[in-house]
Amino acid sequence: MSDRIAVYPGTFDPITNGHLDIIERATDLFDKVIVCLAKNPSKEPLFSLEDRRAMLQEATAHFNGRVQIDILEGLTVDGARKYDAVAIIRGIRAISDFEYEFQMALMNRHLEPDLHTVYLMPKEEYTYLNSTIIKGVARHGGNIRRFVPPGVEQRLLERFGHRKP
Repeated sequence: MSDRIAVYPGTFDPITNGHLDIIERATDLFDKVIVCLAKNPSKEPLFSLEDRRAMLQEATAHFNGRVQIDILEGLTVDGARKYDAVAIIRGIRAISDFEYEFQMALMNRHLEPDLHTVYLMPKEEYTYLNSTIIKGVARHGGNIRRFVPPGVEQRLLERFGHRKP
């Protein structure tokens, strides 16, 4: 029997504890999760692709090989095909996320009918989090410790010229 693989695409600029919670939930459902670091031309990331990859690798090391990090160029369904994935993982924080995610899932189903989209909700304490909010708090020297992995906190504080509290 082959491994059941899922891909989890995103820009992860930077990865948050909400993202990690989704990854952990996905590893409960699938044998392997490929976190696909997307190049999104409509976004200007704070961190380089390589910095984001390093943060993801550091933050997911404790999954002991069940989580792999890759860079995704092009369509998510192409990345899923590359790994023989059976599902795309998407995090849903609020009802407002659903409309966009639903449209994407329908298009992905059109492009690859055998690929499922699986929506996972993070723990309640992370439902309002996103990378943009985290960057805004960090930019102004706010405490982000409980929202991001330690390595991410350090990189954000350094990026904005703050010291660790």
